[in-house]
Amino acid sequence: MPRFVFLILGFFFTGLGLVGAFVPLLPTVPFLLLALWCFARSSQQFHDWLYNHPRWGPPLRQWNRHGVIPLKAKIASCSMMTLSMGIMLWTTDLHPLGYIGIGSFLLCVGIWIATRPGRVPAVAEEQASPPQ
Repeated sequence: MPRFVFLILGFFFTGLGLVGAFVPLLPTVPFLLLALWCFARSSQQFHDWLYNHPRWGPPLRQWNRHGVIPLKAKIASCSMMTLSMGIMLWTTDLHPLGYIGIGSFLLCVGIWIATRPGRVPAVAEEQASPPQ
């Protein structure tokens, strides 16, 4: 894919991430991670800007270095998946195997999210902080 396509996608995902900062059900960091990935393939300047941004950079660096998903984000994402499954059960008429398949997929994603670290390991925090 041409670099300019990745650049456009990077800006698109950055925009969605910024909107997600203000809209409760729209995630922020996953879109910024996608933007970071796109910028890594199109513009080192925008990649570095986003990665080192004072507000959005820390969660991106925590994910990149340690695979951290903060507890608040884990609760929000698993709650939204559960709510989505409930709404789907209430409002759709799928074959039972469809519900089982979707529910199994959401359960696997929820387990994966729950098993990620919730904060940066203490050893890494000590190494990152300057000596006192």
